[in-house]
Amino acid sequence: MTSADWIDAVIRLGLASLCGLLIGINRDVKAKTAGMRTLALVALGAGLVTMVAATHPEFGGHPDAESRVLQGVIQGVLAGIGFIGAGAILRHGHHDEVVHGVTTAATVWMAAALGIACGLARWPLVTVALFFVFVILIVAKPIERLILDWFGVEEKAKAPTPPSGTPPPVESP
Repeated sequence: MTSADWIDAVIRLGLASLCGLLIGINRDVKAKTAGMRTLALVALGAGLVTMVAATHPEFGGHPDAESRVLQGVIQGVLAGIGFIGAGAILRHGHHDEVVHGVTTAATVWMAAALGIACGLARWPLVTVALFFVFVILIVAKPIERLILDWFGVEEKAKAPTPPSGTPPPVESP
């Protein structure tokens, strides 16, 4: 890959991450379950999977093959989003909505996207996407807290602690 290809990958995946972050700010301000980091990971993963399929060198000159692969990618992305969406409706507690694991679900999905990119030996895309994953997971959290404080939104609630003598809920493996 040329330096122009690297710059293109950084711009595409960076803008995908930024789009997710911007949408996530809105969700965080409105105290919704999927916030900045979750939506940034979803957008980054979708961008990565699309780029892997669209830029694979073996499809050059075979528009039918490229079309079928891209259609399959879009279907796969939508299935992955369904998985993350399911995480957003699972909750803990009886009366308070406390949702956990949505960002983890997005990281699982992103790991799968990285696995696809590795399987196709798209090393520059893997490198750039992995960099953005860690930026989103490590750097975005303090920024998310600052933005929530600025808008006066409290951090999402933690799971309520069970009364004394009550065993903690059993988590599935």
